Amino acid sequence: MDHEAPHYLHQLPVPGQDEYASLTLVNTRFTVSHGPVDLLEDPEAAHLWLVRHALLPDRAALGGRQLSRLLALRDCVRVLFEARAAGGRPPADALATFNSALAAAPSTPRLAWPVDGPQRADEPDAGNPAAAALSQLAEDAAELLTGPEAEQLTACAAQGCDRWFLRAHAARRWCTTKCGNRVRAARHYAARKGG
Repeated sequence: MDHEAPHYLHQLPVPGQDEYASLTLVNTRFTVSHGPVDLLEDPEAAHLWLVRHALLPDRAALGGRQLSRLLALRDCVRVLFEARAAGGRPPADALATFNSALAAAPSTPRLAWPVDGPQRADEPDAGNPAAAALSQLAEDAAELLTGPEAEQLTACAAQGCDRWFLRAHAARRWCTTKCGNRVRAARHYAARKGG
């Protein structure tokens, strides 16, 4: 763990973020006690986030235009998550932005041959690493939204938290125990103050 990093970088992981990078992407914007935090606030921060999540080679540059596309993808994935959770349809512009990112680096079929034998693999075009990262994130979100785990996709119910997670059971309402404890403490305080 990087002890020099600000405390908000040490957020507790939410269920599902290890399996879905798109879930982690949506959760790069959140609120802490001193205000809003955006882990993708500038090209350097976004580059670091993409490298840490093995979506972009360290040597690849990320400029303002690619950052804008990454932020647009994050916003539209959040809109798609909200539409999926509500059982509705997303706005056409969000779907168009998403599909543009999905097509940014079309996959090429390949035959990989690891130790356990041949396997078919689809690899995104690596000619433009930033576009490939967007395409991988969009593909990941599409897999989540259309897969069996889509029913578990949930926004945290804690006031002030806008993170998304995969709910393991129907009774779970909070992304982490920290949010759950905060809600219970607030209810307890309100009950004691009112009583």
